[in-house]
Amino acid sequence: MDNLALLAMFPGWHLVVYALPLITVVSLVYGATRHESWPAILKHAWDTFVWIVGFMGVVFVVILLAGLWG
Repeated sequence: MDNLALLAMFPGWHLVVYALPLITVVSLVYGATRHESWPAILKHAWDTFVWIVGFMGVVFVVILLAGLWG
């Protein structure tokens, strides 16, 4: 299977490509508004990144299950 056929199987992949850098930047800015030292900023940014991705994953599963049910 070539790359174009693989990409055609997942029509919304470009949204993930935009979402990950956006979540990273938002997490870094949010961490920088809370702390001044780089280690603290990076730790807070990582925690925020994981929280946002986890929340989006839960919302995705809920919407997926609602679509399959109804």
